[in-house]
Amino acid sequence: MHYFKHALILAAIPFLAACKNFGSMDFPGVYKISIPQGNIITQDMVDQLRPGMTKRQVIFVMGTPLVRDPFHQDRWDYVYNFQPGGGVRGQERLAVFFEDDQLVSFSGDFEPSTPEDS
Repeated sequence: MHYFKHALILAAIPFLAACKNFGSMDFPGVYKISIPQGNIITQDMVDQLRPGMTKRQVIFVMGTPLVRDPFHQDRWDYVYNFQPGGGVRGQERLAVFFEDDQLVSFSGDFEPSTPEDS
């Protein structure tokens, strides 16, 4: 009887190990959707931003910002996350800064193109 218990335990180990890895297995042929979130930011949009633009003009070019901090009204954050089905998530960010309701600067993953880049 003692050997039977040991044999049963040894036989169960591979099955338990397989269960542990089951959650990380990717099944072939299973469709995974792409997940876009936030504001799409393009280089063309960033190239249209000019110092002195009003907040309404920035909204016309960039859209409504994803994050408007109620304590810092002069900073808007545009964030775009994209995860292709089963792939690595990418993120793009752009922070826009105002003074007296006029655009003064922006920073993030985009920089304005120079004329020779076009």
